[in-house]
Amino acid sequence: MNILVINAGSSSLKYQLLNPETQQVLAKGLCERIGIDGKFTYKPDGKQAIKEADVAMPTHSEAIQAVLNALVDKDNGVIGSMKEIDAVGHRVVHGGEKFAKSVLITDEVMAAIEECNPLAPLHNPANIIGIKACQSLMPETPMVAVFDTAFHQTMPPVAYTYALPYEYYENDKVRRYGFHGTSHKYVAQRAAAMLGKPIEELKLISCHLGNGSSVTAVDCGKSVDTSMGFTPLAGLPMGTRCGDIDAGIMEYLMNKYGMDIKEMLNIMNKKSGVLGVSGVSSDFRDLEAAGAEGNKRAALAVEVFEYGVKKLIGSYAAAMGGVDAVIFTAGVGENGGGNRANITAGLDFMGIKIDVEKNKVRGEEIDISAEGATVRTLVIPTNEELMIALDTAALAK
Repeated sequence: MNILVINAGSSSLKYQLLNPETQQVLAKGLCERIGIDGKFTYKPDGKQAIKEADVAMPTHSEAIQAVLNALVDKDNGVIGSMKEIDAVGHRVVHGGEKFAKSVLITDEVMAAIEECNPLAPLHNPANIIGIKACQSLMPETPMVAVFDTAFHQTMPPVAYTYALPYEYYENDKVRRYGFHGTSHKYVAQRAAAMLGKPIEELKLISCHLGNGSSVTAVDCGKSVDTSMGFTPLAGLPMGTRCGDIDAGIMEYLMNKYGMDIKEMLNIMNKKSGVLGVSGVSSDFRDLEAAGAEGNKRAALAVEVFEYGVKKLIGSYAAAMGGVDAVIFTAGVGENGGGNRANITAGLDFMGIKIDVEKNKVRGEEIDISAEGATVRTLVIPTNEELMIALDTAALAK
């Protein structure tokens, strides 16, 4: 069974063609600058990537058509015809309270996704454009929506309720939603397999750490708390996002510098986080290099981030009444041995201790726990595309 996975942004589109049963990626690539000058990348399995500039992509429909043309190309294609694509899985950022799992896309589902647009105005409209483009070009192929928020719909009210007047939840659905759900779900399932235990018997803390970061408490296979909130701005300080701050800071700065809410949100989303603190970069590799050269602000930015992760690990262990394993995933989590060491330092009292040599690994699935540790520390590369493909295949069947 071949599943085409689509992740559509406002002017970009990532794609993979996978066989979820063998987990083979037949081809993958990226369409960039849609609506501008069109840049297309296509990499078939086992071959060099093909990059083309100035490809006509005035809309997402032309981008999808370029993908389909490449997949069936007589020289570099990986399938004989479009009939070999059994289903398409679409990443959709926000499903609100309507979707607690992946679903086959119908007219009713599309309407419900559109109702969630105000909750994710930068993401959902783009996701919808990608779905409609595929539907127009592949009308007979089943389409599935896989939601970033769905995994977190198992959170209890005590975890998702904000202490605002309750009518804002009742009338406007203002609550904690959480994101990165597809990633947290995937690594939690892999952790259970690595530990050789049913996921229903485990208490896990999943740390998805990258330019966007979130930590999730997974109890018996279900998300019970997560650090991102109503929007992906909440929680940890990230690459350019500030994470949790005192909301009164906004009023103070807006009044002092004559900013409107749009300017303030732009600062909080795009100029804050480790970029804002360091003044150097949003890339943790740049910060590590600058810190090694004596840049104190760069070092502080990383320390603030690591401290935030450490606090969440402690608080989620308390919320679940214990923890069996801590998972590190995503760009920083998978590759940042120094970050992992700093985050777990001093957590021996919880039974968390990592092996210095094992921790030198980058991007590999491994248990880096030290001998005698009673809580396992796992590095698990995330694979959101595979998780989307698995959900899509299950529903398409």
